[in-house]
Amino acid sequence: MSSSRKQLKGIVVESKMDKTAVVEISRRFSHPVYKKYIIKSKKYYAHDPNNSSKAGDEVVIVESRPRSKMKKWFLKEISKKG
Repeated sequence: MSSSRKQLKGIVVESKMDKTAVVEISRRFSHPVYKKYIIKSKKYYAHDPNNSSKAGDEVVIVESRPRSKMKKWFLKEISKKG
């Protein structure tokens, strides 16, 4: 895959579906008015062709062509087993 695609690091929350992993990405930022740090998280559905990821694994996902209604990311590698 080309290097111009977005890459995100996150933790697998669920991997019960066939060839699909639900990855939660957390980001930390300062609130524009109150200057307090806030953590927001978002879940992404990623294509996992070998069903290799399990819940708790730290993974890297890459943007790809849409594979279904919700899957637009591809599981590139498992950084750390959970």
